[in-house]
Amino acid sequence: MSEAPEIRFPGAARPERRRIVDAYGVGIATYEWGPADGPPLFCVHGGLDFAATYDLLAPRLAAAGWRVVSWDQRGHGDSDKVGLYSWEADLRDMHEVIASVEPVAPVPIVGHSKGGGLLMSFADALPHRVSHAVNLDGMPSKRPVPDMPDRQRTRMQAADLEAWLDHRRQTASFHRKPGTLEELAERRGKLNPRLPAGWLQYIASIGAQHDDDGWRWKLDPSFRFGGFGPFRPEWHQLRMAGLAMPFLGILGLQTEPMGWGTTPQDVVPYLPPVHRFVQLADAGHFVHIELPDVVAAEVLSFLEDHR
Repeated sequence: MSEAPEIRFPGAARPERRRIVDAYGVGIATYEWGPADGPPLFCVHGGLDFAATYDLLAPRLAAAGWRVVSWDQRGHGDSDKVGLYSWEADLRDMHEVIASVEPVAPVPIVGHSKGGGLLMSFADALPHRVSHAVNLDGMPSKRPVPDMPDRQRTRMQAADLEAWLDHRRQTASFHRKPGTLEELAERRGKLNPRLPAGWLQYIASIGAQHDDDGWRWKLDPSFRFGGFGPFRPEWHQLRMAGLAMPFLGILGLQTEPMGWGTTPQDVVPYLPPVHRFVQLADAGHFVHIELPDVVAAEVLSFLEDHR
């Protein structure tokens, strides 16, 4: 397997430190920007993404003195692939990465898309470990929470589990389609049409590996669009409303294929008591890549105001 050529993108910076965190036998590739003795701030990437998607936002936060920590989720990037995936496994990995830096005190966490959902689950389960929650376009979609008896909810979850296991069996021997780095970037551009070609090539040079027949994304072949185990975004609606720590929600209002179609009207009724809600009219789902200066300023202001 050969190394990808170095591709630069204006304003992007690779992490200064890299290591592997052992999450119950699964190796989680972990990265850090900023001073090693600075206060920690954790960033959780979205599905089918990598920690490198914070290469624009992280250095801006690190310039303010934060020790910014992110990681490739299991099955993504340079973290280990496993036999099965679940939302709970991602949460355990998240806990191990955070504990490897700060084992006791509450810490601020930023999450994008799926990472925003993981953040809300983590903050709901372990509120004493989260000082501030920052959700980047990972808030509930327009689909309503089903109002049904508990026995029907159990049946719905069982159906989701069965469908995921059937999919995992079918994809056990799959391989991702190879191509050149330019072809990988072009494919990704169909899902992220608002992101510049230079950025897409930059992220491909980090998130892909070269095999004998070409370049492939470093993603488990079992992952599919919107599927990372039994999970539905709307399950987090009520969790968000109950969060006790200060909450910053940033929503991009431009629709695109990888977005959830969330509208401000979907979010406002479920905002927690202490919150700031920012709507970016000129951004799509990847708010931290399209407008890194704006998002960094909002995050830093929020952390300072609720210090």
